[in-house]
Amino acid sequence: MTTPVSETAISAQAGMDAVTLRVGDLELMTGYYADALALEPLEEAARGREVHRVLGRAGTPMVKFVSTLDLPAGSRRQAGLFHTAFLFETEESLAATVAHAAANTNSRFLASQDHLVSQAFYFSDPEGNGIELYVDRARSQWGRTPDGEIAMDSIAFDPDAFLTRHLESGALDHTAQLPGIVGHVHLQVGDLDRARDFYVGALGFETTHTAMRGAIFASAGGYHHHVAMNTWNSLGAGPRAASLGLGDLAITVPGREDLDALIARLTSRSLTFADDGRTVRLNDPWGTQVTVVVGASSIEETLER
Repeated sequence: MTTPVSETAISAQAGMDAVTLRVGDLELMTGYYADALALEPLEEAARGREVHRVLGRAGTPMVKFVSTLDLPAGSRRQAGLFHTAFLFETEESLAATVAHAAANTNSRFLASQDHLVSQAFYFSDPEGNGIELYVDRARSQWGRTPDGEIAMDSIAFDPDAFLTRHLESGALDHTAQLPGIVGHVHLQVGDLDRARDFYVGALGFETTHTAMRGAIFASAGGYHHHVAMNTWNSLGAGPRAASLGLGDLAITVPGREDLDALIARLTSRSLTFADDGRTVRLNDPWGTQVTVVVGASSIEETLER
């Protein structure tokens, strides 16, 4: 039986696709993500002065780098990426990845936090892009707030104790073969009301947690969050200047009918978009490119995006 397409909400089967980062030093960033995160270079192509390179796990694209000459580093206070969150299937897979990241001399470890719905480790890459490595708890363990939202928190825990409990030599030796995906993307925005109007009202995600000051969490299908938006560093930020950092945030939906419903929402809000049949592309209020695509992108499709 086909699930009816909602006119107001994105499909419950929606998810995140590979994130695109504009980088200044392609080889440094490739080496870091390969060594610290055990992502394998999958394919690359040159486009004029740019080099596009896709990395991932077990053939699944997780990040694309675009080597962009002459762009400045982004300001910490501008809208854009707060972090890309890579989701792993087990505590052992997470522990192996964290061990690689911790051993890399270019890593900057930021925190380890229990969010009630997940356990997460935070790092910063050599160009200052935030990274979250995490594993989910079973949905049956997720709690609810008195307002009916998904209960989340940020409780520090001992990273060494986690590794002692979950790190296995087999996983450590074969980390690149352990699956991973982009679980969510956390954004810096200039205004939460405008962010909600775009990511919830227009794109169709549903808010899941709004109790944290200065942040909104939203998702499809009852997940704790596929996108998060905060103003902790970027309150009042205007449109992004051309800079290194987030180049594209990609979202997957099951079918063309989901794009048609999205287009109806965008049209009703007089938002500009491009539609090539399989993807709809537009910019958020701060100039971050958002691509909504039918089905998870192949390596070649990620490279072309």
